[in-house]
Amino acid sequence: MDVSDAIRTKRAVRKFTEKPLPADVTHVILNSGRRSQSSKNNQAWQFIAVRDKEILKQLSQCGEWAGHLAGAALAVAILTPSPTEKFQTMFDAGQAAAFMQLAAWELGIGSCPASLYDFERTRALLGFPPEWHLRIALSFGYPADEEKLSAPPKKGGRKDLNEVVHWEKW
Repeated sequence: MDVSDAIRTKRAVRKFTEKPLPADVTHVILNSGRRSQSSKNNQAWQFIAVRDKEILKQLSQCGEWAGHLAGAALAVAILTPSPTEKFQTMFDAGQAAAFMQLAAWELGIGSCPASLYDFERTRALLGFPPEWHLRIALSFGYPADEEKLSAPPKKGGRKDLNEVVHWEKW
């Protein structure tokens, strides 16, 4: 699969099979996040890879729409330094997330981001230091509905390019 195909066909997957991800697949996903670009090459992120079903279940309760984490084979929590230090770290975390999701998609692995709002609970659950912050985690797994991997784009799924692009000025 080339990058254009991955971008065009990528779908959010929120329901997964019980099949665990092989170690080499997990490594590819995590390494893709590590290899992503970052502002001034600071690489201001840390990842916590979670496979334990009980932790996944508890993590899924830390955000209003994070339920898909409970059924994932893997979740990757993306931590950033204090948000008051550098704004670009959240953008960099987004880059890492996108790289991981596209790498997973190429391997037939579905994913979906989850916003986490219960900050103290996530810290207690995952044990990360106070200078780090967790706002997003990604769920990964084999799609329960395998048709997600090959379904054509839905009509009306995205706005037309002319609706979102302004040339030279607004």
